Amino acid sequence: MGRAAIQEEIGPIVDAVQAQGPFVLAIDIGTSAIRACVFDSLGRIVSGTLTRTSYPLHVHSPGAAEIHPDHLLNCLWTCIDLVMEKSQPLVGSFIGVATSTLVGNILGIDASGQAVTPVYTYADTRPETEVGRLRRELDNSAVHNRTGCPLAAGYLPARMRWLASHRPEEFARSNRWVSIGEYMHLKLFGECEVSYSVASWTGLLNLRELSWDAELLGYLPLSEEHLSPLVDINSPRSGLLPHFARRWPALAELPWFPALGDGAAANIGSGCLGPQRICLTMGSSTALRSTVPAPCEALPSGLWCYVIDAHRFLVGGALSEGGNLFRWAEDNLTLGKPQASESALASMEPDAHGLTILPFMAGERSTGWHGRARGTVHGITLSTSAQDILRAIMEAIAFRIAFIFDELAGFVPSNPQIIATGGALRHCHAWLQIIADVLGLPVVLSRVPEASSRGAALLALEALGAISDVKEVPDFLGPTYEPDHKCHRIYLRAMARQQELYEALVERGPLQDESQA
Repeated sequence: MGRAAIQEEIGPIVDAVQAQGPFVLAIDIGTSAIRACVFDSLGRIVSGTLTRTSYPLHVHSPGAAEIHPDHLLNCLWTCIDLVMEKSQPLVGSFIGVATSTLVGNILGIDASGQAVTPVYTYADTRPETEVGRLRRELDNSAVHNRTGCPLAAGYLPARMRWLASHRPEEFARSNRWVSIGEYMHLKLFGECEVSYSVASWTGLLNLRELSWDAELLGYLPLSEEHLSPLVDINSPRSGLLPHFARRWPALAELPWFPALGDGAAANIGSGCLGPQRICLTMGSSTALRSTVPAPCEALPSGLWCYVIDAHRFLVGGALSEGGNLFRWAEDNLTLGKPQASESALASMEPDAHGLTILPFMAGERSTGWHGRARGTVHGITLSTSAQDILRAIMEAIAFRIAFIFDELAGFVPSNPQIIATGGALRHCHAWLQIIADVLGLPVVLSRVPEASSRGAALLALEALGAISDVKEVPDFLGPTYEPDHKCHRIYLRAMARQQELYEALVERGPLQDESQA
C-alpha cells in the first residue's frame, strides 16, 4: 500500500490496541512547557499517552528570557512518570527514548555537574551589546557562511562575551557550557554529548567540518574543553544511573538519543523532508525552513543554516514572536471569549484597522538581526479597538514571515508546498488564512499535533532499524488554505508601509532599549 493510501486510512493518533509496535517515548522540551508521549512505528501518537507540564519563562528585566534549569528537569521527571503510568501495557515494546528541545539555549555547570546559571534562551537579547564589537573584530559574512549563523545576540559568541563581562562570577564558576538536553543526559547518565543538530544552533559549529569552529573560539573567552563532545543524532546512550533506573526500570537499558533541535525535528515530523516543502512552525516563536542535502553556500544575510544530521541540513529564518504575542494580547487587551474573538478576527477585512506594527517585543532575529529592536504600534486612533490591535499583530507577524520567504526562495523550487504546524496555527485558522493571503500561496495545515516530538521519534525509529527511512511513514496532511489574491494585493501595500516604519525606526533610528547598553 502506498504512502498516500495509508494516509487516507489512518490518522496521526491511534489507540493502544491498534498501534503498531515497536514504540518510542518522545520528549519535547519547549520554551514554556514539556510534552511527552509514545509514538508507534508509523509515527502516530498512542492515544492517552500525551502529557504536558508547564514552567515559567523569566522575563524579569528588559531583554531577559531565562528558565530555571533544575525546576525544568523536575518538571521533566514528573512528566516521564506520568507517561510511564499511562503507557503500562506498551512499555515492554519500547525500543528507545527520543528528545527534541528548544534551541539555542545554554547554561553553565560547575565541576560537579551542577547548574550555576539559569538557562539563557534564544529570546534573551541582552548580549546585543557585544554584537557590534564582534562584528568589528570578525568578518561577519565569513562567520555566517562557516557556521550558518550570523554574529547576533541569540548565538553563543555574543552570549559568552556578555556573560564574561556582565556575569563574571557565574562565568568563572562555570566549568562547562551545555544545553538543557545535555544537562538532562548529564543527570541521567553522569556524562553527556551534544548532537551536531543542537550544536549548530550555538553559532560555534563549522558546518562543513562538523566540528567546533577553532577560528571563532580564538576570539572568545571559551575553548573546546568548555563544550561537550560532538555526536550525530544516531549515537544513543544507555544505562541510567541507579536512582533513575529504579524510578523507570523499563527505560534503564534502552537507548536514549541525544537531543535534536526542535526546528529540525519539526521538519521531519511534519513531512518536510526536502526542498520541495517548506515547514512553517508557530508555537511561542515562529520559523520558516526547508530541508536541504548540504550546507548552503553564500547564505543571504537574513537566513541561517542548521544541522538535522550529518546528511540533512536546514535553511530558513526565525522570529522571536508568534503565539507569545497572541497570548500577550489575550492577557493585556480586552478581547472577550476566545471563540468569539476567533470569529471576529476571521470576519475582519485585511488591513482595515490602518495600524502598522513592528512586532519585536523580544528583539529582531531574521531578517535584520537587530537584537535591541522593540515593538511599536503606529496609527492608533480613538476608534481603534483591542480586536484591531490583535488582528494587526497577526498580520505584522505574517509580513515578517513573508520577508523570510523572499530570502528563502532562492533555495527551494519555484512553487514549494508550505506545510504549517504548531499550536498557535492549529488553534487559530484565521491566522492561517492571513498567512496564505500575505504569501499569495496555498498553506497546508499538518494534522500532526506534536511535530517536533514526532520528528525526534521518527529519526530514532530510523536509527534503530524499525523503519528503513523516514520517507516511508505517512505525513498526515490536513486542509489547504487558498490565498485570496485581492487580499494579497492589499497586504503587499501594508508590507511596504511596515518596511518604511522598520527602516525609519530600526535601521536608521534605531529603535532600541538603551538601558541594555
